Amino acid sequence: SSGIGVHPGCLQDYQTLKLGKKLKYIIFKFSPDNKEIITEKTSESDNYEDFIADLPEDQCRYAVYDFQYEKEGGGQRNKVCFFLWNPDAASVRSRMLTASSKDALKKSFDGIHFDIQGSDLSEVSYENGAFDDLYPR
Repeated sequence: SSGIGVHPGCLQDYQTLKLGKKLKYIIFKFSPDNKEIITEKTSESDNYEDFIADLPEDQCRYAVYDFQYEKEGGGQRNKVCFFLWNPDAASVRSRMLTASSKDALKKSFDGIHFDIQGSDLSEVSYENGAFDDLYPR
């Protein structure tokens, strides 16, 4: 563990996403002094491409995304995915801090169904098969 704290606002936003079903995704970043993880953005957009566009090309982020899908036999289901976004273009220090602090944030959230780690956009796209359990092709 890196000793990084999690701002209470992150937990509040996560509960809003999980319980309210209004938010679709949340993006988290480090505070300017790198002492805690804070919320950068919340969004009600259910367009996955909007989410991907919000991940910076050269900065690390964490995110949660509320996937909604049709279960075989009918009925809507939701699964919350945790993302570790660690792009190759980010500084080595930032990438190390992000990787070592992941558990501090993830353990704060109950009900995470799966997580995805990506260092470039292809690793977080539908096409790479990361979501085949939810969206059979």
